[in-house]
Amino acid sequence: MSIRARLLLIALLATAIPALLVLANFIKDREAAIAGDARRLAELAQAKAEDLHQRIRGTAQLQFGLARAGDLDSDDRAACSAFLSEVREAYPQYTGILTIRPDGRLFCDSLRSGRELDLNNRDYFRRALATRGDVVLEPTFGRLTGLAVMQVAYPARTAQGELRFVLLASLDLAKAAAVSAPVVPGAQLLVVDDKGQVLVAAPAGQAGFKPGESIAGTPLWRFAEPSTGAAEADVAMLDGGVFKWARADTSGIAGTRVHVLAGAPRDAIVAGANARYARDTALLAAVAFGLFLAAWLLTERAIRRPITRMTAMAGQLAAGDLAARIEPPWPSGELGTLMQVMNQTAQSLQAQRQDIANLNARLLQSQRTEASGQLTGGVAHDRNSLLAVVRGNADLLAEMSADDPARRQLAEMIGAAAQRGAALTQQLLAFARKQPLDPSVVDVSQRVAALDSMLRRTLGEHIEIELVRAAGLWPAMVDPAQLENALLNLRLNARGAMPTGGKLTLETANAALDQRYADQHPDVAPGQYVMLAVSDTGVGIPPEHLARVFEPFFTTKEKGRGTGLGLAMVYGFAKQSAGHVGVYSEPGHGTTIKLYLPRAQGARPAPVDPKAQEPAIRGGTESVLVVEDDEPVRQLACLELRALGYRVLEAPNGTDALRIVESEEPIELLFTDVVMPGGMSGRQLADAARRLRPGLRVLYTSGYTENAIVHHGRLDPGVMLLPKPYRRADLARAIRTALSP
Repeated sequence: MSIRARLLLIALLATAIPALLVLANFIKDREAAIAGDARRLAELAQAKAEDLHQRIRGTAQLQFGLARAGDLDSDDRAACSAFLSEVREAYPQYTGILTIRPDGRLFCDSLRSGRELDLNNRDYFRRALATRGDVVLEPTFGRLTGLAVMQVAYPARTAQGELRFVLLASLDLAKAAAVSAPVVPGAQLLVVDDKGQVLVAAPAGQAGFKPGESIAGTPLWRFAEPSTGAAEADVAMLDGGVFKWARADTSGIAGTRVHVLAGAPRDAIVAGANARYARDTALLAAVAFGLFLAAWLLTERAIRRPITRMTAMAGQLAAGDLAARIEPPWPSGELGTLMQVMNQTAQSLQAQRQDIANLNARLLQSQRTEASGQLTGGVAHDRNSLLAVVRGNADLLAEMSADDPARRQLAEMIGAAAQRGAALTQQLLAFARKQPLDPSVVDVSQRVAALDSMLRRTLGEHIEIELVRAAGLWPAMVDPAQLENALLNLRLNARGAMPTGGKLTLETANAALDQRYADQHPDVAPGQYVMLAVSDTGVGIPPEHLARVFEPFFTTKEKGRGTGLGLAMVYGFAKQSAGHVGVYSEPGHGTTIKLYLPRAQGARPAPVDPKAQEPAIRGGTESVLVVEDDEPVRQLACLELRALGYRVLEAPNGTDALRIVESEEPIELLFTDVVMPGGMSGRQLADAARRLRPGLRVLYTSGYTENAIVHHGRLDPGVMLLPKPYRRADLARAIRTALSP
């Protein structure tokens, strides 16, 4: 093939790519126009359906008020009609308002017509006779006005239930469906009853529909009739055109529903996209002609070989080989520059592909971890309730078996097993980011130093510990107790990696994670953090395991040597604290885990008192209302509170508890579970109880709080929570703290 032919072919190929781009852009533009107009049509239909629903509800409220005003009980027909006329003037959305006697005769109306009409044969009147106060609806056309109306009939009754009259308001559907400006060119709004009769077509006749005609049996009715299914669709009209329709239904009131349809011709929707496609196609044709002309002129032999080399590389790139390069020597001038640019482009694309692969791997790992968290968090409530009963009864059995060493040992073994189960559950909650956090301003270096002696005892003499604390360290906003738990888990992980000894380094420093780092780690927000690094000189983590170290129950240890929840808990704690955790490891040399905690702005951390002691266990004589749906847990809590001297009231749910609160029983403290069946949570119960008894103290308990008292992972201000499972000592201290002034 001649060079001219090749250049012409290259020009043709070069033209094809923009052509495809223009076509793709046209398709994208057209689909965006269709999607945007479909959304606007759906919004219009939904807005009109909601507005009609609200108008009907407003009519019912108006009728309720008019029926009790006393002006309609007059035997003076003229006065009654005058009153309704004034109401009609104040509410122009009604074509008329009238009252009907129990015998079906028209008494007074807003038009002051003085007509004598027997309305016994009206469907809405017969249905209104059978109701006890609810409105009755009937979409129809006014017999005098010919307008589409929603007849709203309300039976006004005496206190004894005897019918006084039926109050009828005719809601003008045309006014309710009026659109000030078309949201889409050629748009039309239809209001259709459940039988397929068109009540309103606005603007009139645009799509060939008229009020009063039926669309039953048409493709449009097959789209509009279902109460479920697609909310928008393309529908072929009887005149051969295609309309984009959106559907919304009014909420059913008194068993009556109408369909609101908003549609526009599909051709009108895509007209703008078609015009832009024609413009781009003309521009492309001009560019193609220029390319062909240039190719015709560039026939010198000197460019044949460079073009051949570039064509070869382009073929490799097109086949997906981003490692393709044009090797030197390169010719001088533009062609040589172009070859180098092609090499640079291929190198950039290759790097981007690798970045995308790495990002996808991180995203997949994050999604897998998130899914595991959702699964593990859901079992915590029931499990903690069971563990509360087991551990509490084990403690009682141990106390009762003081003279029987064998039974006491058995009770202590049961309690220890329950304690291990509770610890595992807390680790699961930490990983799932469902544990309630109580963050405060913390000096991380100070907290690490306070744990130094304990760390040295637990690690043993064969492991050297080094603390590297940065000067001028920022305070962190974090839950101090959970920070200590995370640090202990990291210590245990490091100890397991150094069975024969080594060095553990704990380092604190200020860190700023920029946007570039955040782009490489999708779950990280750029900003200022306090970094806590835990490094060991252990065996390291194999590369194939590095991406899974934060998964729950993943461990490389022997069976029975670990649960695989330590690092999962650290991961969940970091994420719930709006922080970040990273792991760096080299097999045979050690591992470093860096915990990034959000910097606290403006506040100073509270000092750590290593000599602080827990308050002594003591009871009281106050009255405590215990609300717990799990009967064994409730019985145990009541038993232990009575043993502590308290006067105890109990209820299995929020409803029964409120009855006790409404009584004259003295209650100083409400001790309630957070998650309960029956439609009332512990938070809702507490709010209702405090409205009845201002100043009532509240203590919550839960094994899984959901979002009732915890938002964004943090306890709401002023909330006191006793996590399940708890022991008598925990219960006693929490009760006294809650009752303290």
